Amino acid sequence: MDKKLKVGVLGATGMVGQRFLSLLENHPWYEVVVVAASPSSAGKRYEDAVGSRWKMTTPMPEAYKDLIVMNVNDVDAVASKVDFVFSAVDMTKEEIKAIEEAYAKTETPVVSNNSAHRWTKDVPMVVPEINPEHFAIIESQKKRLGTKRGFIAVKPNCSIQSYAPVLNAWKEYEPYEVVVTTYQAISGAGKTFKDWPEMVENIIPFIGGEEEKSEKEPLRIWGHIEGDEIVPATSPKITCQCVRVPVLNGHTAAVFVKFKNKASKEELIKKLVEYKGEPQELNLPSAPKQFIQYLTEDNRPQVNLDVNFENGMGVSVGRLREDSMYDYKFIGLSHNTLRGAAGGALLCAEYLTAKNFITAK
Repeated sequence: MDKKLKVGVLGATGMVGQRFLSLLENHPWYEVVVVAASPSSAGKRYEDAVGSRWKMTTPMPEAYKDLIVMNVNDVDAVASKVDFVFSAVDMTKEEIKAIEEAYAKTETPVVSNNSAHRWTKDVPMVVPEINPEHFAIIESQKKRLGTKRGFIAVKPNCSIQSYAPVLNAWKEYEPYEVVVTTYQAISGAGKTFKDWPEMVENIIPFIGGEEEKSEKEPLRIWGHIEGDEIVPATSPKITCQCVRVPVLNGHTAAVFVKFKNKASKEELIKKLVEYKGEPQELNLPSAPKQFIQYLTEDNRPQVNLDVNFENGMGVSVGRLREDSMYDYKFIGLSHNTLRGAAGGALLCAEYLTAKNFITAK
């Protein structure tokens, strides 16, 4: 790419916004020129607006400290400075829908980490290694919005990243019934242990809205385009429990699967380690070289040892074995704020850029 695209981050002071900025530092294709947040942060230097709320383990990049935070609600002003935006705004679902559409209508593509548009019929919800063909629905969305280059694309919930790619790698064996329990890190709630001391040595067996997302979002990813909408798949049936655990980063899933077509353990592992998608073929900057790794040790994957596999963009799987009631069971692990949030959205943007959905204004 001859010249870097100009990027804005909406909701830049929050945890996911901070993660976006950390990932975009020194990105080969993109340059952050705008940080936008709530009116209470607007007009302040980014460093002052964040203050003691910087939640990354790495220091705040010097390049962002002196950027003046813009008001995220000044849509035209922000849009005039950028080629596209990442959205990590903290608002109500209806407010998020409205503001993301407002940005799209200024001919500014929006790549969103938020859940608000995940079920909008013509908004693609994509894991680039699984369903990049869904980006084709953008043309229908542009007609609805009346835009030439403005659109919204979203990534799915962080909770599904540790098992949906695994099931996709096995799709030829037709998994039809899946039971999942996810053990989810506190950063998924935008928290650290400093913010949430009651999570130390504790488990909370409820995460609002998470179980419905974990059961239904994979089916939309495995769906197909029909006319001007994405129609979800009807199989496999997934039931899920979601538990908050005292881990900073990393969502673990314990999964049981029934298949219509039987496979050996060796065949299933081979499908995992050989699995790749278009991001790997295109050699996108954030794409993991190996999407899924299989670990043979009985005590793996572990958050402390494996969450940062492929810079947090890969998925780790272990303990695949036959089950007495289901065909197989396994443990999956993914990094919830990298692969599951900002990193997943960044990979979507890279794919959209490589395919000329996102270009310079």
